[in-house]
Amino acid sequence: MGKIDFKPGNMLYPLPAVLVTVRTPGGEDNIITVAWTGTVCTNPPMLYISVRPERYSYQALKETGEFVINLTTGPMAKAVDYCGVRSGRDVDKFARTGLTKMEASKVRAALICESPVNIECRVKEVLPLGSHHMFLAEVVHVTVDERYMDEKGTFHLEGSDPIVYSHGTYFNLGNAIGTFGYSVRKKKKRKKKT
Repeated sequence: MGKIDFKPGNMLYPLPAVLVTVRTPGGEDNIITVAWTGTVCTNPPMLYISVRPERYSYQALKETGEFVINLTTGPMAKAVDYCGVRSGRDVDKFARTGLTKMEASKVRAALICESPVNIECRVKEVLPLGSHHMFLAEVVHVTVDERYMDEKGTFHLEGSDPIVYSHGTYFNLGNAIGTFGYSVRKKKKRKKKT
């Protein structure tokens, strides 16, 4: 099996395909699809989104410094794609996609009710990096859909049919192949019957 050289580029796939909601200073809500997103820090909880300055939501993100990351599911895939290929300059994406908005708890932006997880964020720093600017943000509140909670208070995102993005294609997640630490976990010894 051989390897070939490939041009330098963003080959870190798959990525979460999320819907970011933002409100303009004038009070208009918009949704932008983002795949350039991820975790930055646990304590304090921080994450980032990277957005091109020419995108309609960029100015609102910069001016308000607040947004919500809404995780997505298989049934939301068409809306995820639509919000990435249509501009809020031209259409009301909530109206066109049928997604339901709800006020966030800590930031001035809408949540998407159909999302299994809504992560409210406040921008700490904007880093101009080239084609995209990174919005480094602190997580100030999280809301989860109670349908994915079990009786022990454990959240099961996998039950929501989450989707990811890879090289222009949306995918469902596959089967679980292990849990954190499974490679070193000691096997339980079975008691012998007497």
